[in-house]
Amino acid sequence: MRNKILKDSAKYREEFKGKTFVIKYGGSMLDDEVLSESILADIICFHHNGIKVVLVHGGGSAISKLMEQKGKTPKFIDGLRITDKETVKIVDEALSNVNISLVNRIKSKAVSAESVVSREHFTIKGKKRSSALEGDFLGDVSSVDTSRIIDILNNNCIPVVSPVGVDDEKNLYNINADLAAAEIAAALKVEKFIMLTNVKGVLRDKLDEATLISHINEADAKNLIEEGIISGGMIPKVGAGILALDKGIHKAHIVNGRINHSLLIEVFTDEGIGTEIIK
Repeated sequence: MRNKILKDSAKYREEFKGKTFVIKYGGSMLDDEVLSESILADIICFHHNGIKVVLVHGGGSAISKLMEQKGKTPKFIDGLRITDKETVKIVDEALSNVNISLVNRIKSKAVSAESVVSREHFTIKGKKRSSALEGDFLGDVSSVDTSRIIDILNNNCIPVVSPVGVDDEKNLYNINADLAAAEIAAALKVEKFIMLTNVKGVLRDKLDEATLISHINEADAKNLIEEGIISGGMIPKVGAGILALDKGIHKAHIVNGRINHSLLIEVFTDEGIGTEIIK
């Protein structure tokens, strides 16, 4: 399948050669060895075809597992993890472990990769989210320093970015990985911002995958959120896509990472496979 996609993809490979993609990868896909191998193979294929890839990862299950190992019970309000001062350190530790694992897996395939962890490199400057409770280190991105990412890309390496933010006082902040990736995409002025998820994309009927919306503009996406058609976990993903568009990115994509070679199909074929959001 991969070879067939590449055989018919010459125009796209030429179009995107030298361009930069930000790909956000997380959720349960990180825990599925077969799926993650397919996703990493697609990312490496982009790299070998001259596309610069910045990989931003999540890792909610890794955070929850480490919290439980340390005697902390994960708690959520409206789907957002309550992150006290002890928990945010666990978040950073868990995501740093995920980061190292991804870097090592990419390196094992004879491709260079480097970690980008804001605690060490101050890449993602974080701030407390205005709606966060007292003592909660749930955060938003205040700015992105792209210098380390660009240095890694210029060395023909893949930057692997943890979404934890840090402020001037070295306080850590738990930042939604989709939003962190959107801010990084905007700061780098990338060609494409792609979010991998475990569903087909934006659906008009969430129970019917045949109702996939392949292309949608920002205004229509906002209307579908207001109408409740885009709901639940899809709202922050579409919101992250809109954020990137508002900051100058031309296209954002939501792609089902559970489909083999979904990244290649989305980028290197006429029909694509997920939902493309445009301005």
